[in-house]
Amino acid sequence: MISSKLPNVGTTIFTTMSQLAAQTGAINLSQGFPDFDGPQGLRDAVAYHVANGHNQYAPMTGLPALREQVAIKLARSYGVSVDAEREITITPGATQAIFCAVQAVVRPGDEVIVFDPCYDSYEPSVELAGGRCVHVQLSANSFAIDWQALKDAIGSRTRMIILNSPHNPSGALLSSADLDQLAALIADRDIYVVSDEVYEHLVYDGTRHVSVLAHEALFQRAFVVSSFGKTYHVTGWKTGYVVAPPALTAELRKIHQYVSFCGVTPLQYALADYMAAAPQHVEELPAFYQAKRDLFCDLLDNSRFTFDRVGGTYFQLVDYSQIRPDLNDVDMALWMTKEHGVATIPVSVFYQTPVPDQRLVRLCFAKREETLRAAALKLCAI
Repeated sequence: MISSKLPNVGTTIFTTMSQLAAQTGAINLSQGFPDFDGPQGLRDAVAYHVANGHNQYAPMTGLPALREQVAIKLARSYGVSVDAEREITITPGATQAIFCAVQAVVRPGDEVIVFDPCYDSYEPSVELAGGRCVHVQLSANSFAIDWQALKDAIGSRTRMIILNSPHNPSGALLSSADLDQLAALIADRDIYVVSDEVYEHLVYDGTRHVSVLAHEALFQRAFVVSSFGKTYHVTGWKTGYVVAPPALTAELRKIHQYVSFCGVTPLQYALADYMAAAPQHVEELPAFYQAKRDLFCDLLDNSRFTFDRVGGTYFQLVDYSQIRPDLNDVDMALWMTKEHGVATIPVSVFYQTPVPDQRLVRLCFAKREETLRAAALKLCAI
């Protein structure tokens, strides 16, 4: 018999709900991916580079032209100067980047603090490094950090804290004051930070994303993770990057080179070309996705769901307490998919210990207008 290294891990809820949506013909607002394609110029660039022989290994650290474009983007977006050679690494997706960052510094017996609700890849990455996650619950209403709870959770074994802003699943955002408070809290401790910022350009209502990259004290101990897939509507490309100081980058690359060695070559060429040709793309993203959020929420105003419009990501949480308070969120998600034709994600799966009586499901609005209208019609009929 095999003794599993991850005995508590099964098929993810995202796979389960997407499969159920396919089986039942439901509109899939569960898994976080667009039902529209990325920019035509970007897709054309892939075809060009495949046809023109860019099909062998890229450098382990990433194509130099792409790393240089990332550095240019970071300067434009956050006013920071990053060394493309020594501080940027291209990876096959943000999930792999997080895994490599954890493996680089977490050792057996170490503790890693995560904030619930949190993305499901964090804990397995820590467990495979021999570490243990310490779960700190965010506020049940605002999903803000409970600073006293965080102080209480930090101990002699704390090795890392994983941040996520804009936050999946809630859409909550960290502020500059939050980063200042965190920096002060860990200033005299040997604690590293992974900052999952894959939704960095999906921030609404005139608010700007606050990146760990622009916080000098935190960045000196941080791995900042981003996603081309989220930014350019190509989640299936599984291409991301990590920015970290040279010493941390060197340790991350030691892991990365033996996990995948490098990312997909023609995709890196295409992204470098498109970023150079269309730097305005990231600046237009907030308005692009805010229009989708506002359309979807306007349509849901006629429903019995209650909600506050999210500040970031392409997920909207809705409370179903006025509809089926007798169902927990997993049963509610199954009932909505099977009986009403809309697949969602129950928020409790993002917790180690779910909040009692919380009645929330997550809806993805990274969809075409016709998809959102069709889904809203079904949701308003519940």
